[in-house]
Amino acid sequence: MIIVKKAVPRRTVLRGIGASLALPLLDGMVPALTALSKTAARPIARFGTVYVPNGIIMAGWTPETEGTGFEFTPTLKPLAAHRDRLLVLSGLDNTGAMSRTGNSGAHAKPAGAFMTGVEPLRTTSSASLQLGTSMDQILAQTIGQETPLPSLELGLEGTDTVNGVGTCDVGFSCAYQNRLAWSSPTTPLPIEANPRVVFERLFGSVESTDPAVRKSRLRRQGSIIDSVLDKVHSLEGDLAHRDRLKLGEYVDSVREIERRIQNAEARGRELPLVDSPAGIPVSYDEHARLMFDMQTLALQTDTTRIITFQIGREQSGATYPQIGVSDSHHPISHHGGDENKIAALRKINAYHTSLFNYYLDRLAETPDGDGTLLDNVVILYGSAISEGNRHDIRNLPLLLAGGGAGRIRGGRHVQYADGTQRLTNLHLTLLNSLGVPTEQFGDSTGERLEELSGVATATN
Repeated sequence: MIIVKKAVPRRTVLRGIGASLALPLLDGMVPALTALSKTAARPIARFGTVYVPNGIIMAGWTPETEGTGFEFTPTLKPLAAHRDRLLVLSGLDNTGAMSRTGNSGAHAKPAGAFMTGVEPLRTTSSASLQLGTSMDQILAQTIGQETPLPSLELGLEGTDTVNGVGTCDVGFSCAYQNRLAWSSPTTPLPIEANPRVVFERLFGSVESTDPAVRKSRLRRQGSIIDSVLDKVHSLEGDLAHRDRLKLGEYVDSVREIERRIQNAEARGRELPLVDSPAGIPVSYDEHARLMFDMQTLALQTDTTRIITFQIGREQSGATYPQIGVSDSHHPISHHGGDENKIAALRKINAYHTSLFNYYLDRLAETPDGDGTLLDNVVILYGSAISEGNRHDIRNLPLLLAGGGAGRIRGGRHVQYADGTQRLTNLHLTLLNSLGVPTEQFGDSTGERLEELSGVATATN
């Protein structure tokens, strides 16, 4: 049999003037003999976290029934189209946030422990931070080394200052609340909230963070896609029909994101960083969609396999006038039983899941191997506390989205008995499932959640 198309290296990058364009996973990236068997490129599992602050009204979140027949609650209903790729988890406790030192830290401790399983050390000095290496960074230090960017740390709120987005617990560094990813017990990783900077990190070098400098460079450089278009056309000649279609769709998606960013900048400002005392900018929805679109592209091109994304920092004071909630999020989370405040919080909770649903839609419509990106990603969605009114660290609102390249079986609600299971055992299970053999993580008991059939130790 004659092979008429040659294999394309997985790490192929098309380079233009000051820009580079990594390629999505194509069938032509598998060895030629594999391609002859009509087997698509082997999927790669990825991991992400999408964090929401200040807890969730649990009565609006938790399904009443377990198993596959659960009904979607008002907060989860925006995700209903992805039922088969959702695993709702109830009864997991954030025990790493338990106060063993006697200090308070009602927000700092749960947020700090959410991805580390370690109680934060009371300190206001960056020189004496003490937490733990977060689960995502353990992945980044292993499977993340196979990609150009070991991990991405993103958010919708600027977190280097506290003005306008909330406060920090007295006696605790803001780093515990602002940042989920810790590459070591003393090193929190900064969050990027500016879509332009993220776009340049993925597709071109960042010469400066100054808006005027970036705009000047963009005028000189022109479109990233235009700068590599001749190489795209040259590559198409080596691709089969299905891969040419994939490449065309990918190029169009990059160009569309670029157009949206340029349009926003043409209006005389950068895309919003949520750091204004006035609250959420008018373009909040577009900001969120752009950030989710770029996460999709980053996973699609295998530029990274590990992403943490904060819809808001813990103790966020954001407002949501676009959904009719003008009061600050954190203060109304202490609702004291006020039905009006509870109703407003339910709106915020459902709004957040609707934003997340946009991300799942994008992943589900993006081809990856024989399936989609949603088939091959595991995303942990949730908050470090349950009822914000009392800073409850028990029975967290959590779900896993995606199929994890065959490692996760969705379409279910799994309920653990009160006080019997730890969040860190979920982290431990996922680490092993994603190919990082781990015996202990944070305050885990070492127990793997084997009853979650489909969440099992990887064999490859």
